[in-house]
Amino acid sequence: MQDEPDRIESKVPAVTLGFWVIKILATTLGETGGDTVSMTWNFGYLAGTFIFLGPLILLVAAQIAAKRFHPILYWATIIASTTAGTTMADYADRSLGIGYLGGSLILLTLVLLSLAAWKLTLGSVSVATVSRPPAEAFYWLTITFSQTLGTALGDWAADDGGLGYLGGAALFGGALAVIAALYAFTRVSHVVLFWAAFILTRPLGATVGDFLDKPLDHGGLDLSRPLATTVLAVAIVALVTLLPQRAAAKA
Repeated sequence: MQDEPDRIESKVPAVTLGFWVIKILATTLGETGGDTVSMTWNFGYLAGTFIFLGPLILLVAAQIAAKRFHPILYWATIIASTTAGTTMADYADRSLGIGYLGGSLILLTLVLLSLAAWKLTLGSVSVATVSRPPAEAFYWLTITFSQTLGTALGDWAADDGGLGYLGGAALFGGALAVIAALYAFTRVSHVVLFWAAFILTRPLGATVGDFLDKPLDHGGLDLSRPLATTVLAVAIVALVTLLPQRAAAKA
């Protein structure tokens, strides 16, 4: 019975194909949802950030307080982090004038520092170890930084990089395909590959989200942001309900 505490299951989902599909949809919703509040409804980036930060803090607290993995709670927290990340990145890049490249470099540094502090403090950044408050706090801090980074990086590739929204989506989609190949055919650390893929799904979702709702003369489809957000939310709920959801295996 002495080893029982070590058997506490992870409170985050197993990394499956379904996980990545839902994650990409969630990051796309984060872009359209964040833009709905800050731009379509004219709250602005700073007010939009405060609107989303409240639910994010409450959901992270609920996630940490939970005794086991709850799919709806987990994905709600992911969506809260990606919508908050959208407005935070836009505020820093546009309102504060840091720019897309500057914002991307700052946020990448924060992601790497968070992972390094997590590794040094707890010995592993594997999602299989996310079962207790210290690891969960690092996990959600890293995720929030990565979600914010994704918006800035996606905007940098599409706008400053001159790739446009579809070109940016192709770039990040191609990078994810390379990571998948490395996962399948090499011995590169699966933990490193997971975090690389997790980070890159966010700019992929950001560029796809911008493609859906930006004006035609800016290279988008000019779809309704609230409608796109609603459709994405329904799709996510359907997938979370229909696809098998299990906790990540304990390391």
